[in-house]
Amino acid sequence: MTDVLTLGETMGAFRAAGPFRLGGAAELTVAGAESNVAIGLARLGHAVRWAGVTGVDEIGALIRRTLLAEQVDLTTRAVEAATGLILFEPRTADITRVLYYRAGSAGSQLSIEDVRRAFDAGTPRIVHVTGITCALSETALAAVTEAIHLGREAGSTVSFDVNFRAKLWSAQQAGEVIRPLLKQVDVLIASDDELPITGDHKVPEVVVKHGDKGATVGGVSVPAHEVTAVDTTGAGDAFVAGYLSGLLDGLTPADRLRRGNAVAAFAVATPGDWQGLPTRTDLDLLDLDSGSTVR
Repeated sequence: MTDVLTLGETMGAFRAAGPFRLGGAAELTVAGAESNVAIGLARLGHAVRWAGVTGVDEIGALIRRTLLAEQVDLTTRAVEAATGLILFEPRTADITRVLYYRAGSAGSQLSIEDVRRAFDAGTPRIVHVTGITCALSETALAAVTEAIHLGREAGSTVSFDVNFRAKLWSAQQAGEVIRPLLKQVDVLIASDDELPITGDHKVPEVVVKHGDKGATVGGVSVPAHEVTAVDTTGAGDAFVAGYLSGLLDGLTPADRLRRGNAVAAFAVATPGDWQGLPTRTDLDLLDLDSGSTVR
């Protein structure tokens, strides 16, 4: 059985040491909210499937190779459109500007048929989708809607992360699209500033991310771990991976939050969206004193 099915767009990611206008070296890797979650869950020992569309190009090949190397099962197809790109540009020590080159990308061609093929590969215990995919195109929105519908039919738990991106759509547009979907969602995940987008929903389980202040579900709040933050991109996705892992393992709400916060702590302590995500054995390292060396 597949523990978690997720779907969306993964892009080639360039990380520069300074402003792109000045040139210089940039590291190439991959990034995407849903694939970040998939990698996080796979490293924690769960069976994960990612559904998406890539281009018939080298970046698409890099994405597929990376996810397979991280033990993520794939339901993919390659099309002639270019694989999207995301550029990370540091502007101060703790502020990074993100630039997208994803309009008309291969990933935006995600469709209902892609979702159906993913379900044919195995019924997932959890279906995890995000607002990012909803914003990419009409076909991608239809794919998210179908994933939620098929998940409900199959008895899967449906998880939805708002993951609002102002460069993709306005808060008003996001609300108009997302609110009807929440009627079939079991777990809603949002940051404090994203909650207004969700409106007057009746989702059974609402998880609120408070950044470096921790997270809340229902009336339970758990503080974040105190770590030296190097790069906060991908922290929210890391938290989601940890929280869903706890849900799969039958942990209490408080312990689900603790695992989510722990995974997020590893993510922010390492450059990159997913590179620092921990395995299960890594999680115990947070109990050590600061400055400890494991020999």
